[in-house]
Amino acid sequence: MATGEDKEKQALKADWHDDKPKKDEQYQKLIDEMVKENVQLKEEIQKLEVELQEATKTAQVQEDIPETKLKFTSLENPENYRQFLNTCCSFQVSPHFTYELQKGEALITFEKEEVAQRVIRMGKHHVQIQDVFVEIMAKPVPLKLGVRFQVHVEVSKMKINVTEIPDELPESQMRDKLELSFSKSRNGGGEVECVEYDKQAGSAVITFVETGVADKILKNKDYPLYINQNCHRVVVSSYIETHLKKFQVFSGISKRTVLLTGLQNVEVMDEETVEDLVNIHFQREKNGGGEVDVVKCSLSQPHIAYFQE
Repeated sequence: MATGEDKEKQALKADWHDDKPKKDEQYQKLIDEMVKENVQLKEEIQKLEVELQEATKTAQVQEDIPETKLKFTSLENPENYRQFLNTCCSFQVSPHFTYELQKGEALITFEKEEVAQRVIRMGKHHVQIQDVFVEIMAKPVPLKLGVRFQVHVEVSKMKINVTEIPDELPESQMRDKLELSFSKSRNGGGEVECVEYDKQAGSAVITFVETGVADKILKNKDYPLYINQNCHRVVVSSYIETHLKKFQVFSGISKRTVLLTGLQNVEVMDEETVEDLVNIHFQREKNGGGEVDVVKCSLSQPHIAYFQE
């Protein structure tokens, strides 16, 4: 016969076997949730990496530069006159922030920050959409990670780029050949200060002693290079240096734009009608609103909204 202790052990063992499927199910559920969350995080990281790569591409800033009045002044006896020979410019780049507006949501931008903040503090708003009052929640708009940086571009007046150099001589001999060739005044050249030759790339950077030589050579797109009595036409172009400075990564919340949620069950023919009704409601001071710049609703499918700093 089994003792009382044996019976207790058998009972605990039976309970453990009964609970095991439940625990396994709970563990599997937790694992599935963690896997799903990891997938979402990886997708978000990939999106941020793509946005960062697009933002940091150099020499591809597409922006209309406004006309600016320039004032030129003379400089007497500069210590290093060469720093004033190059053409320089710089740009402050602040890419747009994006926000994915989901179905049943709307964005409303007010003219004044204090109006937007008041609407958010009030929280709930009852907006009349045709014959029905819809309860809408006002929330801040969290913006994704953004970047800000400066692009500095400097076009040299003393250097030129040379490409498509044939690989027919040892490195030292080709460097001497380039210096000799670009020193010939009959071809528009002048005294060469130094030659930086990259044999593997078939390119070189030529630095001249006097100003004006580089500009004279660059009037044509190629230049004659004689090697073993054969004339090769090498390609010449401006020497441009591009630098990124003051690179900043930041995130934030829009101060004048408010996120409105609760429009999922609105049955209206078009989004424009809802936008007009939301605009009318929040224009009125008695509803806590004020002057509105723009309203954008999403009733059928997500939309991408762009914010400028």
